[in-house]
Parts: sequence; C-alpha cells; structure tokens
Amino acid sequence: MKIIVCGCGKIGSTLLSALAAEGHDLVALDDDPAVITEVTNIYDVIGVRGNGADCETLTDAGVEDAELFIAVTGSDELNMLACFLARRMGARHTIARIRNPEYNDASLDFMKRELELSMAINPELLAARELFDILRLPSAAKIETFSGRTFEMVELVLREDSPLAGLDLRDLRSRFKSTFLVCTVQRGDDVFIPLGDFVLKSGDRIGITAPPSEIGKFMRQAGLITKKARSVMLLGGSRTAFYLSKLLSVSGAGVKIIERDPEVAKELSETLPGVSVTLGDGAQQELLLEEGLRESDAFVSLTGMDEENILISIYAASQKVPKVIAKINRDELCAMAEKLGLETYISPRRIIADVMVQYARALENSQGSQVETLYKLMDGRAEALEFRVRQPVEGLTETPLHILGKNLKPNVLIAGIIRNRKTIVPGGEDVILPDDRVIVLTAGHRLADLADILAVR
Repeated sequence: MKIIVCGCGKIGSTLLSALAAEGHDLVALDDDPAVITEVTNIYDVIGVRGNGADCETLTDAGVEDAELFIAVTGSDELNMLACFLARRMGARHTIARIRNPEYNDASLDFMKRELELSMAINPELLAARELFDILRLPSAAKIETFSGRTFEMVELVLREDSPLAGLDLRDLRSRFKSTFLVCTVQRGDDVFIPLGDFVLKSGDRIGITAPPSEIGKFMRQAGLITKKARSVMLLGGSRTAFYLSKLLSVSGAGVKIIERDPEVAKELSETLPGVSVTLGDGAQQELLLEEGLRESDAFVSLTGMDEENILISIYAASQKVPKVIAKINRDELCAMAEKLGLETYISPRRIIADVMVQYARALENSQGSQVETLYKLMDGRAEALEFRVRQPVEGLTETPLHILGKNLKPNVLIAGIIRNRKTIVPGGEDVILPDDRVIVLTAGHRLADLADILAVR
C-alpha cells in the first residue's frame, strides 16, 4: 500500500520505521534536504523535498496514487492544509497531527468533517490518557484497553516477593477465583505465549487480560493492588502535562507541576485552575523534596530530555515514591531504563506508531474481519490485536475453541471475545460468531485479518 508521510521529524521518522517494517510503499516528504537524506539512508523509502502544502510537491510525491497521506509536521495548520490538498488531489485517506489544546472536541469534529480527514491524532493527548490509566491502577506497568474499555490488558512486573512467583498458570487460575487469562510473559529477551504448565518467576513481565472489574478483583486477591494515586507530581510543563493535569483534576487528584520556564509556568497556572505550578529546576533534588516528593503518591517525569526523565525518575523511586513513570521516546533508552530498575515508562512515538500500523492494516483488503485496535507489547516483541468479525469464515467462526486451537499458528492466543458488549474470557467450548470482537495475542506473526491466525487457510 502506498503511504506518504509529510514531516519527518521525531514522530515522522518513527512512523516511517514502523510502516517500513510492515512492508508498505513509502514516500517521505519534508522541506529540509538534510532530513530527506537521513531518512532515505536509514529506511527503504522514496524521499521528496518540498512543502507539503504545495501542489507541485504533492504531485512529485505521487499523491494521486496514495492510499494514505499522513501529515505530522510541527504545524497543526500546515498538517490540516496538506491533508486537505492531498485529499482533493486523489489521496484516499488522510491523517493529520493536531496538537494545540485550543482545538477542542467540537472544533476537531468540525475540521475533520470539513477537511474530510480520516483521523486527527494528538500524541500528547494519547500519552496523557495512557498515563491516566496507569495512575488509576498504579500496580500496573502498562494498561491497554479494547472495545470501548470493556476489556483490558495489564502488564505487571513480578518482584522478588511476588505471591505469583513459583506458580504455574493452572495453579494461578485455581487459587484466584477471578476470571482472567495470563496471555504473555517476557523473561529477559524472550517472550512466551504461555500454556497451563508455564511456571512464573520473579522478574517476569506478565500480561493479564480480563474485564476491568475482574482485573481489579484478581489484583486485590493476589495482594498486588496499590491505591489509586491521589497526589501526583509532574516534572515539566509540556502539552502532555497539561492534558494529564486536566484528566487528574477532574478525577479529584491533587496535581503539582514543576516547570523551569517562567512563561510556560505562568500560562499553566492561568489555564489550569486548581493545579499547583512551581517555577524551578526539577533536576535539583532539594527542590523536589521541598515540594513534597516523598509525600506524593506518584511522580511523572515529562521533560523534553529522555536522559533527564530517566535519572530523575530513578531518584524519585529511591525516595520511595509508590509510582514513578518516565516519558522516554528513544527505543535504546527504554531497555536501558528497565535495566536500571525503572518499571514504567511511556513513549508518545510508540503510541502513535501503534495507531498508524493499526490503521494501515485496517485499510488492507480484509474480507472476513478488520483490525480495530493494535498494541505492541513487551518492548515490541508481541502484539495484541482486536478484530471485528464481519462475516462467517469457514474453519474459524462457530468452531469450538478447543478444536480451533489445534489449527492455530504457534505463539497465537485468543485472549478475549466481546459479544454485545459482554466480555468473554474464552474457554474450550466457546465459539467466535459474526459481529464479535476478538482479542488475539501473537508473537512473531503479522496479522491483518483474523483468519491469519490459522496455520492452514
């Protein structure tokens, strides 16, 4: 599928990397010749230098043949204009990055309709929502939601004293009466889709799927639950901090932001009533302690520097803050942060890459089903996908799972079925029906259609 990415900065480069791995025919468009040289040297893409809002440049990029046009430059207005022109010139689907908080939901809906945008994406807002979910259940290292939040996947790191260490999965299901499924385990550099005899060990990073109420029930029974964060300290007054502060304030949590730029601090204090904003350098440990770091339920580092976020988060953890989260965009630093003991981090670039890969797969010629949600798990070594079953598929629908399981590819697991907004954690007698939404976990396979889980089609 031909995809044009307009704007090859941090987000654009991440999209090129993710979409190139999917095998798409990519065109990179940017007005900086040095950027075009760099991305064409790194990725298997065609480079076009020019302004994305210029018709001649779009013609050079082959916009009339593009299935998908994605504009992620640093300007919201340029992104919208480029998408508008691309759509008029023949691109079948367009996506614009729109980050400015002044564009509220009503404005976005109007612009999407009038500009014929397929989607508007806001990396900072998506990151804030992911952070909010984690702070709602601080015991989790990561939370992914499916089908309107009726089904969740929670990643947990088993510590040395974890009550789950040493148990095999059959023991786990019998000991804890909740309805849940352990669907992935990361142990070192290896990722497993585990069977019932798999024994958990301390240090494992596990993924559990279930309805939200059942996940909470299981974690309480296992003694893993941590109280919801009620006082949160944020380092850095970024857009992500702005959106997260609004979400936390509405939920009743107390929020304190530490920001070193006087103008940004002043703007935040004016636009976020009820949020405490402190002007100062959060890299100074004395300031963090004076502002109540040790008394906070959670600390989230959201500066523009990955290294600073990692180091200050590790310091916060050393001060026994119950939940510490860092924003990290560079993949190589994510692995380093884990080895240094940082359990939870978020990457806005990865979040957007997941959304774009999901959208691109959904556009592919799927006949029996369509990808509705996609997440990369366990440092990208596994995927969780939500498919909507649109019509019967021979050998797949209306087949009991204990029979269907014999025909699945290795490292594929059916983790959940949502039927009429009712969540089913599947057993051997359950079946997949048309109109169901099906959650699939996989390692080592690229799935664009639910039928791709079958070893033989």
